[in-house]
Amino acid sequence: MRLLFAGSPAPAVTALEALLTSRHEVVAVLTRPDAPAGRGRGTRPSEVGAVAREAGLEVLMPRRPGEPEFVARLAELEVDAAPVVAYGALLPASVLDVPRYGWINLHFSVLPAWRGAAPVQHAVLAGDEVTGATTFRIEEGMDTGPTFGLVTETIRAADTSGDLLARLAVTGADLLVRTLDGIEDGVLVPVPQPGDGVSHAPKITTDDARVRWEHPAMAVDRRIRACTPAPGAWTTLAGARLGIGPVTVVPPGEQTADLAPGQVLVGRREVFVGTATYAVRLTTVTPAGRRAMPAPDWARGARLDADTVLGADDSPVL
Repeated sequence: MRLLFAGSPAPAVTALEALLTSRHEVVAVLTRPDAPAGRGRGTRPSEVGAVAREAGLEVLMPRRPGEPEFVARLAELEVDAAPVVAYGALLPASVLDVPRYGWINLHFSVLPAWRGAAPVQHAVLAGDEVTGATTFRIEEGMDTGPTFGLVTETIRAADTSGDLLARLAVTGADLLVRTLDGIEDGVLVPVPQPGDGVSHAPKITTDDARVRWEHPAMAVDRRIRACTPAPGAWTTLAGARLGIGPVTVVPPGEQTADLAPGQVLVGRREVFVGTATYAVRLTTVTPAGRRAMPAPDWARGARLDADTVLGADDSPVL
């Protein structure tokens, strides 16, 4: 089939590369416009855009996919299907019926669970034991279209969103290729999603990524892992933001002190922080304006005392 691939961030690159080596022909790529790359450094293409250009593909970057120029070019390309992986913009009705087989989305959850922009992060945050990836035909609703296939993936105890998404990008890319093969061969028929089991996964905001030390240790651990690497979990110390990397929950039998939520205990080679239940062990922290560093190195340089409480100047969290 002739394909228009739509995608933007790094996880979508895996799918694009899989399609480029498949029996199908990728004739063009739709991606988000080049973004500013910093003070005085011009613009930077999306990860998908950069790979597409290296492959010599036509790259389309409308500000909105409903722009007349893009709609006209889409019709000219005469594509059979448009596979989508994390493109980053809603597709209007004016383009949905243009490809012969429609727009086929690879979504990183087992639909109808976690419809929305951040399914992997919400699965980790919720403490799900299993997630996966689903292929479905896009319609006007948010991730509501009929499905073609799915793969499942176990969420490991120490998985960050980045770890989990990296694995799903690989298994999902294979699923997407097999889905397109099945559609072309006429052996796959889309099945409506069930009406129960629906959950939503809106974008994780910076405020969502703030560590709530007054929550149980397991919830603290999940929040930090869910927000790693993006947008990055954080707390405050003396009015400054402090990035927090994944933590280890200290088992009850290994607790070294009864710490209040946010209270810091610095050992010889370890740094502990209290929660509503058990203490957690910090691994890495990122002080404002600096790079990530091991928590013990940070603690030595910061000269913390027994009264140090992380997040003490945060607004109350209900």
